[in-house]
Parts: sequence; structure tokens; C-alpha cells
Amino acid sequence: CAGALFSCPPTDERVYFTMVQRITLVRRNPYRSLSNRTRPVKTPGGRLVAQYIKKRTAVPKCGDTKLPLRGIAANTAKAASKTSKRQKTVSRAYGGSRSAGAVRERIVRAFLIEEQKIVKRVLQEHARKEKAKASKKSSKKSGKK
Repeated sequence: CAGALFSCPPTDERVYFTMVQRITLVRRNPYRSLSNRTRPVKTPGGRLVAQYIKKRTAVPKCGDTKLPLRGIAANTAKAASKTSKRQKTVSRAYGGSRSAGAVRERIVRAFLIEEQKIVKRVLQEHARKEKAKASKKSSKKSGKK
């Protein structure tokens, strides 16, 4: 009843607190930083020891879509250097760097650009032929006069 205007009735209930076992940090860093997170673990001897939790590694992401790449493990740089190549890539063009959707987009874009170039070339040829026909007709007309 702390902070009440009137006094609380006396109670006979006694609150007993049990002592909490303290955990001693193994490393010398006393601060609660992201690199110093611990979890209390009880040993077979019955005492509490601090177990250090590693940071979660970032999942490799596609450079275009920023989606996580499937089939590639999230490793630290050190662990990635020790793993085999087949665990770090996917057997496809841009495998391990770009997602399947991004690769498909690139292929379609390249195809459409090539198609556009061909269409442009055909239209230019057609225009050139039309111009040649028009110039022939005009030269025939000027020749008759």
C-alpha cells in the first residue's frame, strides 16, 4: 500500500526470498553488449555458468531484389571459407549471387532488347526501301518532262 493516503491494515504474512545463485562471467567484458550476450546454464555439478551466445549470421541476399537466397547457408566469413563450393552456390547462372527471379528478369530483358534492335533494323530497312522507291518515281517523272 505504498503511496496510499491512509495506512494499510497490518498483515501477518511474511514474504521469504530465496537467494539467487550468481553467475560469474567467464570473459572479462562486463558490459551488456550484443557481442557479450550470455545464457545461464546449470552444470552437472549444480552450479550456474554463463554460456556465451554467438551472434546470428546474416543470410546472403540477392543484389537486385534483396530477397534471401535459397539453398545457401547463412555463415560467417570464416565458416564460409571452410565450407565446400557446392554449399555456397547454386548450379545456375549467377547462382549464389542473384535469385532465380532476378536471373529470369535479366534474361527476358536481354531478349527483349535484342528483339527491339532487330525490329528497329527492319523498320530502318523498310524506310530506306520506301525512300528509294520514292526517289525512283521522282527521277522518272523529272526524266519525262
